[in-house]
Amino acid sequence: MRCHKLLIGLFTFAALSLTSCEKSFEELEVDPNRATTAPASLILQGIEWDMYNNTGKPFSSEMRWNQYYAINYNYYGNNEYQWSAFTNHYSTLKNVVQMELEQKKTGAADVNGYSALGKFFRAFFMDQMSARAGDLPMTEALLGRDNLVPKYDSQKDIYIQILKWLDESNTEITSLIAKGETDVQGDFYFAGKLAKWQKVINAFRFRMLIRLSKKESEAGLNVKAQFAEMLSNPAKYPLPEGMADNLEFVSNNFNKYPSNPDNFGNDATRQNMAATYVGLLSERKDPRVMITTEPAGAQLKAGKLPSDYTAFVGASSGEDLADMSAKAGIDNGTGFAPGAYSFQSRSRYYSNYTGENVFIVGYPEMCFNIAEGINRGWATGNAESWYQKGIKASMEFYGIKDGANTMRYSKTGGRDAADFVSYNVDFSFDNYYAQPLVKYSGNTTAGLEQIITQKYLAFFMNSGSEAYFNFRRTGFPKFMTGVGTGNSGRIAVRWQYPTSERTYNPENYKTAIDRQFAGKDDINEPIWLSK
Repeated sequence: MRCHKLLIGLFTFAALSLTSCEKSFEELEVDPNRATTAPASLILQGIEWDMYNNTGKPFSSEMRWNQYYAINYNYYGNNEYQWSAFTNHYSTLKNVVQMELEQKKTGAADVNGYSALGKFFRAFFMDQMSARAGDLPMTEALLGRDNLVPKYDSQKDIYIQILKWLDESNTEITSLIAKGETDVQGDFYFAGKLAKWQKVINAFRFRMLIRLSKKESEAGLNVKAQFAEMLSNPAKYPLPEGMADNLEFVSNNFNKYPSNPDNFGNDATRQNMAATYVGLLSERKDPRVMITTEPAGAQLKAGKLPSDYTAFVGASSGEDLADMSAKAGIDNGTGFAPGAYSFQSRSRYYSNYTGENVFIVGYPEMCFNIAEGINRGWATGNAESWYQKGIKASMEFYGIKDGANTMRYSKTGGRDAADFVSYNVDFSFDNYYAQPLVKYSGNTTAGLEQIITQKYLAFFMNSGSEAYFNFRRTGFPKFMTGVGTGNSGRIAVRWQYPTSERTYNPENYKTAIDRQFAGKDDINEPIWLSK
């Protein structure tokens, strides 16, 4: 009896072993304890998080390169334009593909809410990478094992495709809403409302057309015609109508604003405000400087009132780091010096965890983009009206209104309510706008500079590297350089490709570098967009 049972056991083991041997490698490598599928709604949340978290958060290195603030203590970094590879979003784009596949598995039609948003995400992340580096794998990318060495598409072809994706996304959403399919699940930006997303997608398309301003006459792009069509047909291309339509990230006690009470000891005095940003506001007597910035300690000590715009002083991003540290009031080994520079507002950024909403695609930017297109003659319309709307929207974001506005600064350098001193500043938009530096100079180069300058001020601590991209494209506003910005006094004009491309895709990488930059993967070589 025992032998019989033993023989049965051996036979069973042999059969199982034979079955196991017959399994393919792909079957054997599957972890039975790990999920192989996920609902599209869950994948969507990871994609949306990357839009905020990995494209340039407030008080990140991108904001130093935008010249909004400056690190003044080298332990925390520097202000140099010496970057290397761009942030790789291909893993997120793989998730976009998977999101679409997972939704199809549920029996959804080819055109559905996730497919429409997927086209926008493709456009968004391809732009984030290409605007930094140039040509990129696109057509042959995201094919997995079917192609591990994708060729590089030209930047022109990438932007043709980006504009096509955006137009298709807009069209698909229109058709979905007409059929009563108005929502998707998992969206934490707009609670799934496709109508809200459609407005943002069209605002983003304006950004892409403006991104191509140096290529306005390039064959195949039709920049002017696309701009004019969108502006003249609001029924087909609905647009954001105010600040409530912003695509923006809202911080909370769990996903905290980068400058918050936890970071007070590290950041509050280790990063002072930059002169590019503060100077533009101060010379325009712009109350936004009093919202985001504190008066410099040395200016108050000299007898100036916090309501005096000249009391707000930023440091040149090109200043030597040791000199900046000493002037800012940081111990550089020889003791503390007077606070020559303004710090970020402790009452706004360090008294709570939520800070302020962070635009990814915002209404003020759209207004300025439309004003710029009209300024350039791409469409008929009133550039000044859109310019004014952009300024007013930015003022609204900071709570600035006609009449008395209450401002606060930290008299003691602390972050608690007892440390803050309040003062009033009267504001009149009409008086502000009447200033020669602000009042629109017409559809001229001077008017264009005013539009870009106000867009720059509205970009403060939001929209990733858009302020830098606009400077690179137009030269406005003028960025400061010097020993502190490194790179031989130059503002770098592109990022390098990831090291992995040189290692795993060397032939296509070399072809792309030779084609664009005469064989040099150099941060000072202009990309096609800039030529």
